[in-house]
Amino acid sequence: MECLDVAVPCPRRAPGETPAPRWGALLSPPPPPAAPRPPLRVALAGIGVVGGGVVRLLEANRELIARRAGRPIEIVAVSARDRHKDRGIDLSAYRWEDDMEALVAAGDVDVVVEMIGGADGSALTLARHALGAGKALVTANKAMIAHHGLGLAQLAEAKDTPLKYEAAVAGGIPVIKAIREGASANQIARVYGILNGTCNYILTRMERDGASFADALAAAQAEGYAEADPTFDVDGIDAAHKLSILAALCFGTRLDIGAVTAAGIRNLIAADIREAEALGHRVRLIGMAERDGTGLYQHVQPCLVPADHPLAYVPGALNAVVAEGNFVGRLFFEGAGAGAGPTASAIVADIIDIARDEYGPAFAMPVDALDAAPVADAGARVGKHYVRLIVEDRIGVLAEIATAMRDAGVSIESFIQRGTGENDGVVIVLVTHEGPARAIEAALATLAASDHIVGTPMRMPILAL
Repeated sequence: MECLDVAVPCPRRAPGETPAPRWGALLSPPPPPAAPRPPLRVALAGIGVVGGGVVRLLEANRELIARRAGRPIEIVAVSARDRHKDRGIDLSAYRWEDDMEALVAAGDVDVVVEMIGGADGSALTLARHALGAGKALVTANKAMIAHHGLGLAQLAEAKDTPLKYEAAVAGGIPVIKAIREGASANQIARVYGILNGTCNYILTRMERDGASFADALAAAQAEGYAEADPTFDVDGIDAAHKLSILAALCFGTRLDIGAVTAAGIRNLIAADIREAEALGHRVRLIGMAERDGTGLYQHVQPCLVPADHPLAYVPGALNAVVAEGNFVGRLFFEGAGAGAGPTASAIVADIIDIARDEYGPAFAMPVDALDAAPVADAGARVGKHYVRLIVEDRIGVLAEIATAMRDAGVSIESFIQRGTGENDGVVIVLVTHEGPARAIEAALATLAASDHIVGTPMRMPILAL
């Protein structure tokens, strides 16, 4: 006999009769509503451009953030060197502490947000004391993490308290979370990208306007992208800090900022940009980390990037990071790498994670599980190279260049002479066949001693991406 679904009428009950229990009630009573979680109380150390952005963001999106965090997030105290400075925001609702150590000692502070800056000094002292006291620490300080991240992570593990630093790398791009969590099941082959927005802005101006490096740098300073002293940016130091952090996350290795070599864009000239375009490439300052059987390679340097690669289309002050996993394939992240809004967004995202109790080891695994990878021999890396020289217009100079390349074992694929160029010399551009980097370095060292070479030669790898 076939069973049919039919509606069964509820039996009538007499007035005053207790209704029969529902089936759900017979199984289990409904759980009591969860008590609302108390607010997460935050203290801000350093109220500059980024600190002001954090205040504005927490105030503007207060209700949305509370719903996503599962509890309110409240600023309870702030501290900076000058309480009387006009920061363009109203801080009167928050307790001011002239002594930043008071933020750590305060009983009503759960999270300390460090926005002081600098690898050492008061920023590092505050970070150590906060973690030592069992307070969660959120920071945007890439220099401090690059130099002292292992020690801070060990302290956080010992106290079972969060150490979060999403804003330290690539500004508002959630690349730390993506690699630490989203790609955590993958073996990463290499990670690379545009890690400094100031340099990318300068290179973009040189591309679009044909500007010299000096003029493009002045424009970057006028727009607020570059400091009065741009050394950290244009010499690749800032990018090196970020690269060392990414490498530790991607490869499960111990941070070693001393193993990162860096060469910046200070010696680029307009002719380099033009010649790269003629070769079907664009110049980008690339931080590259790659681990193979010989060790870990970490280098920041200007490179020629193929014009059809996504990195070639990253304009202005934007950052971009590429990670290549063995199962997920190529991951590409692009966005604002600096500024009040993007950096504040990353900081507050970390605070929300803490409010949710979502945290783990700072570098995706306990510090004791990180290994110390040997430093790979950068000179042994094989590839094509772009070489630019400015020489005196004299007979025999070309033969001198060819001899230096031959003696160093460098095979030349193409040779271009453009006539009179910058610095009252002749621009010579070479593209080499594939060969070890140390061979090109040896040839350039020989040529550097020549009386006929004007200025500093430029060597850039031509990336095969």
